[in-house]
Amino acid sequence: MDFQEYIKPELLILIPVLVAIGCGFKKAEWLQDKFIPVCLGVVGIVLSLLWVLVGSIPFETASAIFDAMFTAIVQGILVAAAAVYANQLLKQEKKTE
Repeated sequence: MDFQEYIKPELLILIPVLVAIGCGFKKAEWLQDKFIPVCLGVVGIVLSLLWVLVGSIPFETASAIFDAMFTAIVQGILVAAAAVYANQLLKQEKKTE
């Protein structure tokens, strides 16, 4: 199975965006490292929600609204997880053990 089966192709661009935002969070003195993945999750959900709201989904029923919210939350979590995973791969590659 490939992660592209789960993340919508239009949202794949969020992975490097979230990696860059995570690097910014890492340099922020006010944010502890243990909270960076959670913050990236929130940012990923917000950005995914913006994509869903701008998309062509008609919000005529409560079901459509809940579907859009569910899609945004799941996609946001997935792109944030992929960004954290990508960051960890880059860190591990630099190690010389």
